[in-house]
Amino acid sequence: MPFKEGADNKTAQVRIRFTPTEKAQAEGHAKAAGLTLSEYIRKRALGMPVRSRADEQTINELRRLGGLRKHIHNQTGGEHSKGTAGALVEITEAIKRIIR
Repeated sequence: MPFKEGADNKTAQVRIRFTPTEKAQAEGHAKAAGLTLSEYIRKRALGMPVRSRADEQTINELRRLGGLRKHIHNQTGGEHSKGTAGALVEITEAIKRIIR
């Protein structure tokens, strides 16, 4: 598959050495996060958060549900504002717990 021009292509390489135990540990962490070993090491080296794909999907679903809840609130003219506000706070708190 050819590279797209202007894209942020990952073409530079870095060679690192691990002991067999270290490599197995890194592979285990990458697998647990649902990432390739390269993705895992890149994120860790660049100080980016390492979250599993399942966590990312959960966060996206919670955000979607929050948006739907807000839409319902707006459509009903705020009839259920206490319940809506409580649900939105709980969704926000759940996202924060996952991100930490």
